[in-house]
Amino acid sequence: MSYRTHMGGDLRAEHEGARVTVAGWVARRRDHGGLVFVDLRDQAGLVQLVFNPEDQPEAHAGAHQLRAEFVVQAEGVVRRRAPETVNPRLATGEIEIHVERLDLLNTAPVLPFQLDDDGVDETLRLHHRYLDLRRDTMRHNVRVRFALTRTIRRYLEERGFWELETPILYKSTPEGAREFLVPTSTHPGRFYALPQSPQTYKQLYVISGFERYYQIARCFRDEATRADRTAEFTQLDIEMAFVEPDELHDLMEGLFQTVWRDVAGIDLEIPFPRLTHAEAVLRYGSDKPDTRFGCEIADVTDALRGTEFKAFRGVVDSGGVVRGLAVPGALDFSRKDFDGLVEFAKTWGGKGVAWLQLQGGEIRSPIAKFLAADELDAIAAGVGAKEGDTILLVADAEDAAVRVLGPLRLHLGERLGLIQEGWNFLWVTGFPMFEWLPDENRWKASHNPFSAPEPEDEADFEERPREARARQYDLVLNGNEVGGGSIRNHRAEVQGRIFAMLGMSEEEAEAKFSFLLRALRMGAPPHGGIAFGIDRLAMLLAGAESLRDVTAFPKGQGGVDPLTGAPTPASPAELRQYGIRVVAESGKDANV
Repeated sequence: MSYRTHMGGDLRAEHEGARVTVAGWVARRRDHGGLVFVDLRDQAGLVQLVFNPEDQPEAHAGAHQLRAEFVVQAEGVVRRRAPETVNPRLATGEIEIHVERLDLLNTAPVLPFQLDDDGVDETLRLHHRYLDLRRDTMRHNVRVRFALTRTIRRYLEERGFWELETPILYKSTPEGAREFLVPTSTHPGRFYALPQSPQTYKQLYVISGFERYYQIARCFRDEATRADRTAEFTQLDIEMAFVEPDELHDLMEGLFQTVWRDVAGIDLEIPFPRLTHAEAVLRYGSDKPDTRFGCEIADVTDALRGTEFKAFRGVVDSGGVVRGLAVPGALDFSRKDFDGLVEFAKTWGGKGVAWLQLQGGEIRSPIAKFLAADELDAIAAGVGAKEGDTILLVADAEDAAVRVLGPLRLHLGERLGLIQEGWNFLWVTGFPMFEWLPDENRWKASHNPFSAPEPEDEADFEERPREARARQYDLVLNGNEVGGGSIRNHRAEVQGRIFAMLGMSEEEAEAKFSFLLRALRMGAPPHGGIAFGIDRLAMLLAGAESLRDVTAFPKGQGGVDPLTGAPTPASPAELRQYGIRVVAESGKDANV
């Protein structure tokens, strides 16, 4: 006989009178005088079992022995609940099973934590993840993630995309974040790398003639974990031949509209707004702006070029900027509050923050007496300040002003309750091709080295690398970067020029990327793509606070797995097999 005829969580009023067998875990037990009630949990949900001593005394006696997380099988008849006992919070709340036979399949000890306790230490939860995953919150999160990937697959396959795999054991081609290296005993002293993304292989698929590729791919980065970043993650990877950015954006907007409707029951308006990278940084101090509230940043440098206020004049004359924003709801800020904002700015590398308040038709500020009336009016107009607003100004080098004002805007938005509920999607386009690393005296790719330059920059990006823009785009949701991609270089000559800008010699480029350069010379079509973080999307859809809460078996802080104890040391014999010698921090051979 099978363990069950039905999933308990699937039973409904139409099953009334049916004899069923269910199996699952005891979520809770309640004794009500003679009757015993047990909530049975299986993958489909909860169903209430009823044990009556008068009808089935043996099953009733067995119910008295049940404890949380015991595994049981129960056979009985589905009955409608009395109207006053219907539970509208449960999908099975109209019915219950009157049990005639109970079998105990397994027991459980006293649990290390209660499954309905939301205050359990995360390390303890991860150590007993198989218990943690039984909690309603985690089951909901896993369900959201499943629904997300299911919807993605249906949408893309209906539009001609093929789900294709790429290798997990890669050639090491460092592109920024550290890679995990994998030794092999068949070639001691040589290493594979785990992929940070399927970047080059997905391009090779399209070059091979598979014009619409997608994959829900596992990716790896050997870097510190935090709430919104993990060493091991999953991304939706998409690549297309003969595609322009607008076509790709339209297709992806349809994908997100479908996902949010099917998974969250929310209708998104498309098309999504679009900002250039330069606009986003100027107006929001971020390339992933949260647009659920105003307080946009404005540049008021021109209004202060002739000011007598030395603190501003010195910055402007040295090539810096004065930028600021208007904040509602801060009129009651104390001197201590403003001092706190100054310290906040300093933690982000700034010099400080100046403030002005518009109240009663006047501008109040410790610096107001140093500024002319027309300068004060120009500042207020420039930042769009209204009566009752507080203006915050930062005078510094441009990069420092951006570095301070972006986080300051978000800090005040959260503190003053300005951030509205909702789903604000935004495309950010036209990223810089290159970023200068002064400590290393070299250029690096701002996203990745495979992105094509904008057509107007292709001819001379070497001569003006600071102004050159790539055909890159990010999709931002509520201040979170949820995806990014680009139109790729499909001509080997342009790809080689970019490698040269990054300091690679022709020999080095061939050593690292000969397979890609060869392929680009073999009739590569124009192509581009995008990748989205599945973990981050699931986190946002589920309303979770951490990527670990939507990952079934995540690593904890420091990349350690509290469940298994990984990473663990290798034995001396294993190290010899792989031709590896481990050197301790002291520099001595740790295997001696």
